[in-house]
Amino acid sequence: MNRLKLDNPMRKIKIEKVIVNCSVGRSGAPLERAEKIIEMLTGQKPSIRKAKKTIRGFGIHRGEPIAVMVTLRRSKAREFLQKAIAAIGYKVREENFDEHGNLAFGIKEHLDIPGTKYNPELGVIGMDVVVHVSRPGRRVMIRRRARSKVGKKHLVTKEESMKFFQEEFGVKVTTQ
Repeated sequence: MNRLKLDNPMRKIKIEKVIVNCSVGRSGAPLERAEKIIEMLTGQKPSIRKAKKTIRGFGIHRGEPIAVMVTLRRSKAREFLQKAIAAIGYKVREENFDEHGNLAFGIKEHLDIPGTKYNPELGVIGMDVVVHVSRPGRRVMIRRRARSKVGKKHLVTKEESMKFFQEEFGVKVTTQ
């Protein structure tokens, strides 16, 4: 019976999207440089994110652009994820997975990503990478029209996600 569960195409875990976020903390030239670097790495134009509230200590005002992010799907997501996992040395901590199987990790320098060259005009930035995983059929839970429930057995768990990343990308999951 366990073999039948694995053969079912609706039980296969897939990468829904990969979100790349770079929070610079201030607008102007540093934000523009981060935007160019993210676009160069992903091949997609990033979206500019604005501050939700004013934080005097950091000199951030509400509505000020402070970060750039891009959402990758399908083949672009898979290609970027392979490079990003290589940048962190194929090692991920168990704490980086949430209870729904999503994976989040940080890259300290974009130069760690294979195939990237240093450009003195742009400098060096770090970024956060979030991988959202799911199974086929999840859309019935999030769509607007004719929404229905998905059983708990069909949702992706932390352990299933760790196994998926170990098999698909050769990631080693460590406890510390």
